[in-house]
Amino acid sequence: MERTLGRVEVQSLTARRAALIISIATIITAVVGGVLGWLVDREDFPTLGTGLWWSLQTVTTVGYGDIVPSRGSGRAIGGVIMLAGIAFIAVVTAAVTAALIESARRRRSGQSDTELQDQLGQISARLTAIEQALSRRDH
Repeated sequence: MERTLGRVEVQSLTARRAALIISIATIITAVVGGVLGWLVDREDFPTLGTGLWWSLQTVTTVGYGDIVPSRGSGRAIGGVIMLAGIAFIAVVTAAVTAALIESARRRRSGQSDTELQDQLGQISARLTAIEQALSRRDH
């Protein structure tokens, strides 16, 4: 874990890296939650597959309702999994939004630079014409 945090500090954190980190954390949370649900509550989750299926439903916020923990410990695990799923959705949405905004900003700044270059060219041409007119007048 420290190695991962060290890498994050060394490399600049971009939207893509943040989404990757949250994705990995979400997958780990879902798998650990499914295993813990199965270990803690064998009555509601008789097999590991059942625990993992419930965790997958919970982390994706689908929640079919076919498997529901009845004990407090299972519900607490479910709460953590739900929060991880909501965080994952929020970060992915933010990453996509940031990428779209950055793309629009680049397009705008490119257009603004072109317009600015055109204006500077026009000003330069006018100054040249003024200088030439003043030069002819002085002669």
